[in-house]
Amino acid sequence: MYAKLIFRNAKRSVKDYLIYIVTMTICVTLFYSFLSISSSYYKPDIGSEYDFTLLGDSMKMAICAITLLLLFLIRFVNHYMLRRKQREFAVQSIMGMEQKTIGRLFFAETFVMGIISIAIGVFCGVFCSQFITAMLLHSYGKEFQLSWTLFPDTVLLTIGFFVLSFLVVGLFNTHTIRKTKIIDMLAADRANDPSLKKSRFIVIMTILFEIFAVWMCVTGIQKVWFYYDSRFALPVQLMFWGNIIFPAVTLIWPAWWLIRRKKSGFPKLIFVLLVCAVLNAVTAASVPSLMNQYSLPLGAGAVNQYLLFVLVDLIFFICALIYLASSFIVAWKEKSPEHRYKGENLFFFGQLISKLHTTSKTMTLISVTLVLAVFMFAAAPILVGWASGYLDIRSMYDVQIFSRYNNVYDEENLPRDKYEIVTDFLVEHGIETDYDCTFSIYLPNKDDFHNRVKYDFPVAAISLSDYNTIREMLGYEPISLSENEFTTQWQSIATEEERNDFLGKHSSIMTDAGELILSKQPYYTEAIGETVYNSYTDVLYVFPDRVCDKLLPVMQNRYITTSENISYESARALEQAFSDKYPEMADTGVSYAIRLSTLQINSTKANNFVLQATMLYGAIVLMVTCLTVLSLQQLLDAGKYKYRFSVLQKLGVEEQQIGKLVLKQLSVWFGLPILVAVMVSTVVIAYFIQTVSAEISAYIGFGTLMLQIGITTGILVLLLLCYFISTWILFRRSVHS
Repeated sequence: MYAKLIFRNAKRSVKDYLIYIVTMTICVTLFYSFLSISSSYYKPDIGSEYDFTLLGDSMKMAICAITLLLLFLIRFVNHYMLRRKQREFAVQSIMGMEQKTIGRLFFAETFVMGIISIAIGVFCGVFCSQFITAMLLHSYGKEFQLSWTLFPDTVLLTIGFFVLSFLVVGLFNTHTIRKTKIIDMLAADRANDPSLKKSRFIVIMTILFEIFAVWMCVTGIQKVWFYYDSRFALPVQLMFWGNIIFPAVTLIWPAWWLIRRKKSGFPKLIFVLLVCAVLNAVTAASVPSLMNQYSLPLGAGAVNQYLLFVLVDLIFFICALIYLASSFIVAWKEKSPEHRYKGENLFFFGQLISKLHTTSKTMTLISVTLVLAVFMFAAAPILVGWASGYLDIRSMYDVQIFSRYNNVYDEENLPRDKYEIVTDFLVEHGIETDYDCTFSIYLPNKDDFHNRVKYDFPVAAISLSDYNTIREMLGYEPISLSENEFTTQWQSIATEEERNDFLGKHSSIMTDAGELILSKQPYYTEAIGETVYNSYTDVLYVFPDRVCDKLLPVMQNRYITTSENISYESARALEQAFSDKYPEMADTGVSYAIRLSTLQINSTKANNFVLQATMLYGAIVLMVTCLTVLSLQQLLDAGKYKYRFSVLQKLGVEEQQIGKLVLKQLSVWFGLPILVAVMVSTVVIAYFIQTVSAEISAYIGFGTLMLQIGITTGILVLLLLCYFISTWILFRRSVHS
């Protein structure tokens, strides 16, 4: 009999469970599609030079960690259904059914809906996993072909996780039903919201912000005391003093407000603090960029400290803006009779104000979470594109051996080896080479050998013949120099301003072999790898061979390109054999390293894919969580508003006008947190892009980046429209039923 009752209730309440089923289906679909990559049955054809084990294990750990967020979502959706059916539970209790039995029936009912969601989600996950596979194969440069495969271990893991989650949440729901009084169940849909005076969220956030303002002010004073110099450029001076003055104003204003609070309301206090938060964020955000531009030694951890201040300022900005938006609506209603009494606006304002007292905290948390989700969506292509572009620079040669002299203090300990162990290994394993270049890197002046100041290492030089050999290996045209000329080679990350400034100061240089003048072709920017440059430098001199014969060689490099890609197993064996003979730090102080493109590409592509998939998965989970909370919050209130809308109908308001009222109300509750989140996330993303603009220009390209961000924005807008339209339809149906 109970089984019959369970299935009858589930069938009758399927409309009430629509949001529950949709949300759980999305969760299961995402979980299965992303986790399918880690299945032991998943064998993509990515070539022998790649090892898929690392990617699968990392993917499983990342997805399972983020999936813990789904526990909150499952609990929240179940809480919505519990609130939705309170009156039904009360009627069953009055009819004589034990509350323990009611709890079990509700658990069985939600469990049936959960099983339906799992079945639909796994089915949809099979399709969605094809997009994940396409993204994976694209990152490895392979062609994608459809292959509809159901992975048994992923299915079992998906079912196990969600069934366990349903069981845990079901136990809490059963306990809640048993402990709830019948009278409370009957009055649940008519319970009033707590008054504004009981909500201390904005007060607590203000106090915490003031505490951080003390830290900001003290930190600013310390930086001025230890690092300030009146000779600094004007932007640097503004940065130093701004990080003292604005936090000080943030502290002084509340004290002044307390003295005059009879004349100044609490919203005025929050408004001024909001302005202070913006000014604090601007000055704190300027620290990292000015540190790089002017090489300011502000101490270890200064960047992280000021970025933390920026984060605190932005969070308080969101809290204050949402609070002031609520206060603005209340003030507009009180001070604008012409708007208040126009049409059904009086009813509309009453609907908003009745919930403004209790939703500021929820909307603030949703806005902060949405900012994080949007930033993850936008940052994923930037970080992955950066890493992929950087990979092209790092892995330009199949075998890349280089040394560093940073810890060498005697010239006789400088490296002179030809690295014959690599030659023997290649011959032994039958690996043929197309190019093989062993060359030295020189110091223009022998006296610079003992210059070991960080970020001030001397620019090194390479001989013209070795430079042309490297260019030939990479398919570039050779260059020529006169006897007393030199030119320069630059890394892609160097800006045009840096290049012009350097060349303007080095039109001629003095070396141990005499003076050289800058060639008519003063620089080359074709990528030749990063290990050819000296530490902390982005430029390399190119000297005639006769000049280099008289200079001090400080580094010994060897670049090899092979006829075919080296397999993953052979690359690991060569790396181990080289490390056994040439340790990372030799007794002489020389640092040796070997890079094999097979290993670099394998690890970087795996890490890039895990990073991209994790950030996209996390962003979608956060986005779905926020939209679900917004949707269910309105649907929970729909029961309370049912009587109010019925009064409007009895007063003669047309159905079309009621639909517009519902649309306006939902637009405010959806629009306020989302617009605040979009505004803040736009500023954050713009600052992030500006900070890494050199890397984006060198490794990604702004056109490609804007296209990726545009596609991401389209997905987010589509997801938002789906939730908004679904909520609007269900809300109208609820108030009209």
